[in-house]
Amino acid sequence: MPQEYSRTERVADFLQQELAKLLLHSLRDPRAEFVNITAVDVSRDLRYAKVFFTKIGLEDAKSAQEVTAVLDKAAGYLRSEIARDSSLRTVPKLSFKFDESVGRGRHMEALLGQALASDEKHEDTSEAEED
Repeated sequence: MPQEYSRTERVADFLQQELAKLLLHSLRDPRAEFVNITAVDVSRDLRYAKVFFTKIGLEDAKSAQEVTAVLDKAAGYLRSEIARDSSLRTVPKLSFKFDESVGRGRHMEALLGQALASDEKHEDTSEAEED
């Protein structure tokens, strides 16, 4: 029997979709352009939501401080827009966090590429020595 889709997961998915739309169409700050919402983690009591985001050109949380501050400042506006357009009894308080997993994934991919290149180079020198 599959596990049911919990209310917190449904609210998180709804918030992720709505925030993505609002950031694309309603938020006019140029520092918040090209922001992508990667995940939303809603507390069990549905009062708080951590919104994880990435932005093209940003690799770590330190370089994303300005964008995080802009999004945190706009959180009240975003929350009120969601409340107006949804049937949620209460909209969770939003806090924005930079999602560093994308940067770590790129770093791991680069390391794997270097390891593969090193292995291919090592195999080529081994074959040349055998001939």
